[in-house]
Amino acid sequence: MTPERLRIVDAVLARRQPDLTVLLEQVYKPHNFSAIIRSCDAVGIPKVHAVAHHSGVPEYAHISSGAHKWVEVEAHKNISAAYKQLKAAGYQLVVTHLSAQAIDFRTLDYCQPTALVFGTEKTGVSSQALKMADAEVIVPMVGMTPSLNVSVACAVILYEVQRQRQQAGLYQQMRLPPEERDRLRFEWLHPILTDFCRRHQLSYPKLDANGDLLETIPH
Repeated sequence: MTPERLRIVDAVLARRQPDLTVLLEQVYKPHNFSAIIRSCDAVGIPKVHAVAHHSGVPEYAHISSGAHKWVEVEAHKNISAAYKQLKAAGYQLVVTHLSAQAIDFRTLDYCQPTALVFGTEKTGVSSQALKMADAEVIVPMVGMTPSLNVSVACAVILYEVQRQRQQAGLYQQMRLPPEERDRLRFEWLHPILTDFCRRHQLSYPKLDANGDLLETIPH
């Protein structure tokens, strides 16, 4: 364990935003899926939700630059199940959609628990996703094309979210629950031991301030 790696891991965990997420509804192209994961990591999102396309959740492309190691993906069987879980957790569900009632994405308050919803590359979000959403937003366009690529649109909106949260001081405090922070810290610092514990269904041992084990793992 190098001091530099420990410093980076602790610094990243200190800025994670547990009440911010992205929900992908049947995004099926690996390069788009991976680019979105990379953007989520960049703004401190610890978990992404996905409703799988009929071909399944895409495998990561090289464009993720390893971000999939730091962002968890939770799959849902359908959009209703995903919405139910997120609404129960207190998230506002914000759908990107080109419509008469959609508002400029920069006018919304993202400092409250927020799930940004993006739909499939061909048709966007489903009618069910729209019906159950709390708000519809658009990225204003002044060119000939009516919309951005889904991964680009996600990145653009996420950086407005980051701007608002930085101004509100939400990146200046540890926001992960202690048990979640400790779990991720162990997994990131000790990936080989993490795999061992998972395979043998063992609890993670506690770590000291330097990232070293405070107790031994049974063999």
